[in-house]
Amino acid sequence: MTRTIATSTSITRLATSRRGLFVGASGLVLLAACGNDDSSPSGAGGDTASNAGPLPISAIPDQDPEVLNRLYGDVAARFAEATGLEVTYTPVTEYPAVVRGFEVGDLAIAWMGGLTGVQAAQRVAGATAFAQRNIDAEFTSLFIATRKSGLSPFDDVDGLSRLAGHSLTFGSETSTSGRLMPQYFMDQAGLSIDDLKGQPGFSGSHDATIEAVASGSFEVGAVNEQVYTATVDAGEVDLSDVVVLFRTPPYYDYHWLARPDVDEVYGAGTLDKVKDLLFGLDPSVPDDAAILDLFGAESFVPTENSNYDQIRDVAEELDLLA
Repeated sequence: MTRTIATSTSITRLATSRRGLFVGASGLVLLAACGNDDSSPSGAGGDTASNAGPLPISAIPDQDPEVLNRLYGDVAARFAEATGLEVTYTPVTEYPAVVRGFEVGDLAIAWMGGLTGVQAAQRVAGATAFAQRNIDAEFTSLFIATRKSGLSPFDDVDGLSRLAGHSLTFGSETSTSGRLMPQYFMDQAGLSIDDLKGQPGFSGSHDATIEAVASGSFEVGAVNEQVYTATVDAGEVDLSDVVVLFRTPPYYDYHWLARPDVDEVYGAGTLDKVKDLLFGLDPSVPDDAAILDLFGAESFVPTENSNYDQIRDVAEELDLLA
C-alpha cells in the first residue's frame, strides 16, 4: 500500500459559505491506495461510499500550531489507514471555526473541547461524542499567577475570591478549561468579572496564557493543567516567576465528535473503523505510543453526549450556547 502526502499553505479564515468556511486553509491530505485502478476508496475492508470525497477532520486550536500540525498530521494518516479513505486535516486559528465547520458539514469528525463539542452537538441533531482520552473524565484547570502579584496558593474554591483587584486572562473565549469552567468556579467563590482589575483578557490558547502570565502582562491566568504540565516539562518558557495558585475540581472535557451522516456519506462502518483505531491504540507499540504521547494520554475510551451535561448547564448560565 502507498500513501501520498500533499500540502499547501495560506491563511486560515472563517467564512460563512458552506464550502468557503476554511478559505485558503493550510491543508494536509492523506490518500490511502492499494495499488489498483479502482477510483473508489478501499483497503480497510467493508463497504465505502463510491462517491465520497476526502474525510475531513479538524481540531480546536488550543496549543501551538506546530504541535497541532504534527499531531493531527499523524492522526489523519492513521485515520486513512484505518478507513481506506482519503483524509484531510484542516487547521484553524479560532475555536468557533471548528464549530461552524462541523455545523455546515465541512467537517465530519472533530476533536472538540467540552464547550465546543456541546455547541456543535446543539447545532447538529444526532451528532455523537464517541471517544475521549482516559484523562478527560476528570480534567482540571489551573489558576496561575506572577509572584509579583503577591498571591499565594490556596486549597479550595472560595480562595478564588482573593483574585479581586488583580488582572486576569483566560484562553479562548470558548475554551472549556481556559475560560468556561474557571469562570464557573470563580462564580462559585462569589468573584465576578467586575471584581477584577480591568476587563479579562482572552489570549486565544493555553500556551499564550502561560506566556502572558510569565511575562507579567497579566497577574493571573486560567489554563489547562495538562498544557501547563507539558510546558513545565519542556523547559522552554521561563516559569521562575510563576506560581500555581489553585487546581479546580474535575470535570469532563475534550472528546471526538462525529456528524450523524458519517457512515451514509463515507461508507457503512466508517465510524466504527475510527473507533476501533482509537480504542486499539497500544502504548507498547511505538507508532501508537507517539500519538498517545502527543495527546498526553495513556488510551482513548468510549464516551457519550450525556457526560457533558454539566458543561451544557454552565454554558447556558454564562450565555455561551448561542
